[in-house]
Amino acid sequence: MNDIRTTCPYCGVGCGVIASPEGIVRGDPAHPANAGRLCSKGSAIADTLGHDGRLLKPSVAGRDADWDEALDLIAERFRRIIAEHGPESIAFYASGQFLTEDYYVANKLMKGFIGSANIDTNSRLCMASSVAGHVRAFGEDVVPGIYEDWDEADLVVLVGGNTAWCHPVLYQRLVAARARRGTRVVVIDPRRTATCEIADLHLPLAAGTDVALFDGLLVNMAERGGFDMGFVDRHTSGIAGALEAAGCSAGDIERVASITRLAQADIATFYDWFLGTERTTTIFSQGVNQSSAGTDKVNAIINCHLATGRIGRPGMGPFSITGQPNAMGGREVGGLANQLAAHMSFDRPADIDRVGRFWNALSIAQRPGLKAVEMFDAMLDGGIKAIWIMATNPAASMPRTDRVRQALERCPFVVVSDCWDTDTTARAHVVLPAASWGEKEGTVTNSERRISRQRPFRDPPGEARADWWMLTEVARRMGWSDAFPYRSPADIFREHAALSAFENDGRRVFDIGALADITDEAYRTLEPVRWPLPAGDNDPANGRLFGDGIFPTEDGRARFVPTRYRPPVAAPDRKRPFVLNTGRVRDQWHTMTRTGRVPRLMSHQDEPYLDLHPRDAVRLGLAPGDLVRIETAHGTAVLRARPNEGQKPGEVFAPMHWTDRFGSSGPVDRLVTAAVDPVSGQPELKATPARLAPVPTLWRGLLLSQTDEIPRDDFYCSRIPVGTSHAFEMRGWSPLPDAGALSAWARDRLGGAPDADLLDARRGIYRFARFVGGRLQSCLFVTQRANWPLPDRASIAPLIGKILDEETRDTLFAVDESACMAPPKRSRTVCSCFSVSVAEIEKAIAAGRLSTVAEIGATLRCGTSCGSCIPELEEILRDARVAA
Repeated sequence: MNDIRTTCPYCGVGCGVIASPEGIVRGDPAHPANAGRLCSKGSAIADTLGHDGRLLKPSVAGRDADWDEALDLIAERFRRIIAEHGPESIAFYASGQFLTEDYYVANKLMKGFIGSANIDTNSRLCMASSVAGHVRAFGEDVVPGIYEDWDEADLVVLVGGNTAWCHPVLYQRLVAARARRGTRVVVIDPRRTATCEIADLHLPLAAGTDVALFDGLLVNMAERGGFDMGFVDRHTSGIAGALEAAGCSAGDIERVASITRLAQADIATFYDWFLGTERTTTIFSQGVNQSSAGTDKVNAIINCHLATGRIGRPGMGPFSITGQPNAMGGREVGGLANQLAAHMSFDRPADIDRVGRFWNALSIAQRPGLKAVEMFDAMLDGGIKAIWIMATNPAASMPRTDRVRQALERCPFVVVSDCWDTDTTARAHVVLPAASWGEKEGTVTNSERRISRQRPFRDPPGEARADWWMLTEVARRMGWSDAFPYRSPADIFREHAALSAFENDGRRVFDIGALADITDEAYRTLEPVRWPLPAGDNDPANGRLFGDGIFPTEDGRARFVPTRYRPPVAAPDRKRPFVLNTGRVRDQWHTMTRTGRVPRLMSHQDEPYLDLHPRDAVRLGLAPGDLVRIETAHGTAVLRARPNEGQKPGEVFAPMHWTDRFGSSGPVDRLVTAAVDPVSGQPELKATPARLAPVPTLWRGLLLSQTDEIPRDDFYCSRIPVGTSHAFEMRGWSPLPDAGALSAWARDRLGGAPDADLLDARRGIYRFARFVGGRLQSCLFVTQRANWPLPDRASIAPLIGKILDEETRDTLFAVDESACMAPPKRSRTVCSCFSVSVAEIEKAIAAGRLSTVAEIGATLRCGTSCGSCIPELEEILRDARVAA
């Protein structure tokens, strides 16, 4: 078998990957999205290919079942529930991890044949506001720009995204453009992140105030004659209403400063640069979308580009960058509850009729369905009687997670298809084993509308199957075999392409009719291609859209949308004076079902944390690493405090990835408000009022074990994969049991009674070990002394599962500080590719008088592979210069 060209399963950049039969993965130099470069997560995909923990057989009510039993049960229960309660009682919840072909079948089954639009997707949590903003402004959900605009802009404005960590390959592209042509970069983000390392101007605005900033820009440009009135008059409508609303919202720079809490001089500089730079690209991400005013934020940005005519031409335009590998593909097939397939709309009866006729679906849904937050609320209230959740983990990722879990536990029939056991599969009546990346076949569409192939290079393990196959089989069992005749993903793709062209006649930009008759062989070898690609278009390099000033609206004009600043729905107050922001870290993905299995991806950030400004930390009496309890209206969590100058006072940040399977604090989304944008239905994930309180640490512990089960008790615990074992860092705020009860306490954590222990109550040091068949299965180290070092987990982890000689056993239980396996002060890993720590980098800089990232790379290799660590290398260099 030869090397296989496929596409990365992570973010919306859509990087090409070459996978060998041996499981070696490298970047594809021929793919236009990445030209061979991969980020830290993409570089480690091969480490996720093991079958450990994979779901291998269908299960029904917790027992193994065969496919016929599981699929027959799903079809029978769906039919019965529809007969008793109607089609609105059924729901699907899908994922931007789906391939387009999976998405297409799910959407067709639910909207076309079950007859309800109750299919939504986790893209509701990341892209819905961009979708709604595009539709309001352009008439269709279309990103007008392409990645080459990042190369050709003279000013790039990055809004609401840590591009260096979340889209590292595109960030490196911007770094190269800046070095080559002197591109100015403005970063608009409440936090100082790694992305700010290349910023000429950082605007740390108050959470949720983006609309005021861009409304002020619109007014400022109008007052200074900065509009392209020729473009505005010929190609747009609604400028007067947008200006009136912006004036009421923001007005002058002084008022903008009072709302955003930015310096007037910095606002003026930004406005001057935007006004004076024709080639301006504004790139926005989740800090814009994940807001109760997300759609207005999107339109406030687009308004500024329409007013200046900066759209659809090289180096200019508003650019929404997606978070998931196929969020765009899901939008193409109508994966959101308020969409129809192929960019058609429930707002137009002719579109409903058109899709129904194409599918020959007599029961096609007539109105939008429930959006994600509404869907789980309806499940809790009893309106949704059955749900099929596919390739996502809402029991960890949805806001108000505890409420979502209650809804799942109350729902009469829950089906989950996934690759691994998750917080959501644990609450399912039927679990279906899904094929994963490298095993399934189809297409994905990236942020610049480029369709790329995902190709399999190995067989699914056990009885795992493709999602489109499961959906097709259920549809057939429900009586719709003729409408679901698919034998392969190519069959589905042809139908998807044909629907995009059906009665289109240029009315809809999304048109890939040129691929409607693609042969199986041509599908197999399909090169990355950007839409639109209508029938008869032989140019696969279609690029920017709207450069001709023609938009897919009824009158062909783009629409200015009036936007007025309104603060987040839930505002901080005396009871909860802080604002909680959530987001990603560099080396983790979503709820860590894949990346959390890779030790080197855990080395950059191995525990969840709470960033807060140092002044807030001092006021609360918190030192780095101390425990802090954060409480919102929806729940509480205990995290490690991380004072960080990059935070604004009064605002805190926690990563979204860690779940109950990795830490006692559970998913941070259990704390997050479910207030939603009134247009897009996207929830507010960036501004939840919170209060903080320090939590005393009375003891510290380290548990190493062969099993990955988190100890559950009244203490802090986080799990870190170390080799083939698991380390559990523990911190207790309640006193330990007395010495006589400690062995029983340890037994519950070791998985059985300790076979060896050392109890030094005088010094508050306790060590326990459990052996099975002479092999060390688990060991636990506890100290009540603040200055007593716990052993080095990296040194002990290789001993788990081994038979220990007498000397090693003695060392394991040493109480003398010089003899115990005390670690050096642990230094965070910066370069995951080559396992290079902060301490090593600082030492090399000092010893070699290094002054550039290139010199560090030549010495330590960090920054020379995926490049994801380069922003942090720049930061370490800057700190070293300041210290010198």
